[in-house]
Amino acid sequence: MIIKKLSLPRRTMLRGMGAAIALPLLDSMVPAMSVLAKTPAAPVKRLGFIYLPNGAVMQAWTPSGEGGVLELSPTLSPLSPFRDQTIVYSRLAHGQAEPLGDGNGEHSRASSVWLNGVHPKQTEGADVEAGVTVDQVAASVLGAETPLPSLELAIDLDFLVGNCENGYSCAYMNTVSWRTATTPLPMENNPRVVFERLFGDGGTRDERLSEMRKDRSILDSVTDDLSQIERDLGHGDRARIEQYLDAVRAVERQIQLSEKQGAESVLPENLARPAGIPDSYEDHVKLMFDLVSLAYQADLTRVFTFMVGRELGGRTYPQIGVPDPHHGLSHHRSDPEKLAKLAKINRHHVELFTHFLSQLQETPDGEGSLLDTSIMLYGAGLGDSNDHLHYDLPVLTVGGSAAGMRGGRHLMYPKDTPMTNLFLSMLGKAGLRTEELGDSTGRLEALTDV
Repeated sequence: MIIKKLSLPRRTMLRGMGAAIALPLLDSMVPAMSVLAKTPAAPVKRLGFIYLPNGAVMQAWTPSGEGGVLELSPTLSPLSPFRDQTIVYSRLAHGQAEPLGDGNGEHSRASSVWLNGVHPKQTEGADVEAGVTVDQVAASVLGAETPLPSLELAIDLDFLVGNCENGYSCAYMNTVSWRTATTPLPMENNPRVVFERLFGDGGTRDERLSEMRKDRSILDSVTDDLSQIERDLGHGDRARIEQYLDAVRAVERQIQLSEKQGAESVLPENLARPAGIPDSYEDHVKLMFDLVSLAYQADLTRVFTFMVGRELGGRTYPQIGVPDPHHGLSHHRSDPEKLAKLAKINRHHVELFTHFLSQLQETPDGEGSLLDTSIMLYGAGLGDSNDHLHYDLPVLTVGGSAAGMRGGRHLMYPKDTPMTNLFLSMLGKAGLRTEELGDSTGRLEALTDV
């Protein structure tokens, strides 16, 4: 029997003027009759870390009971469609975020310790020091197989410098990702810049941006290349490519619209809105998640971090009936009205997170979906924000069923169990046998049983 099937390299790119668009995983990228063609979805190889500022209302966050069927709390109720892939963890802590003789600086330590479990050096100068974060540990291995080792994203502008909190450099709040103990990674908040990193090709950065900002899609420039490839593909592969390129086009149009709106907006003197950043917070968050989804589909990166807000941030949310600054509300002093508003913000962030989860769930990947082959960690560096607590932190994971992450559970651990133990478990599920990270004492029980 003769099998005639086009076999494409996994790194097949559509190229045009100023653009290089990687294709998603296709059937044609696995040779017919090969062992790989009959292999089920590979173990999870993607990790994501989403950071929430200013803590949470834990009584509205924490599910009732433990083990068995997960009973979602009011704050987490938007996760209902993903209940079977969700694990909520209680009583995890970051002991290294405590003062340890340094005095106040709870917000700076909350974000800087969140992914490494290492107490930061108290300094307002350039000699900052913390620890390598779990995302970069993963990126050092998983990133060797992708064009971008990792993506570091944010919503707030990365402009704070000097002393931001009681002798702590602003660098500690500007990022949650550290490549080395002395190298904090900048977080990118401009969707246009991220889009250009993912799909720009050739020439200088300014030349690529100029091409992309023209009143046409970058997809126009790859039409010829696409036609040549599609000619020999099966119906299923062609449909998958079209679906993916439609998503690229939609994201590109969103960015173009944001740029147009920004150019037409009347702003106070000496204040310029960066091109590509939507006016709406919700649109901005969703657009950044859309970009990560595209990067995952095309295997451009397998690791990302995303700060949906910065510690001490005073963002207001009038669109959900909360006109009060977020950080001010976090110092609620048990005021029922402030607690209700803060819980409303927490729930709103979860709702935005589910936008991303839906995309992952709806995108095929091997024998399952991108959600099956990815583990998303979602949480904050503070528990009860009024008291600046670094124990009983709000944290959950979604996804990873292909790697044995058994969801639908609320796992309650002994008080002050290091959150870094969860990171070791996640790395293990992703195929990395890391033995220690920060203040870790071992992997979490109940995550090593599958």
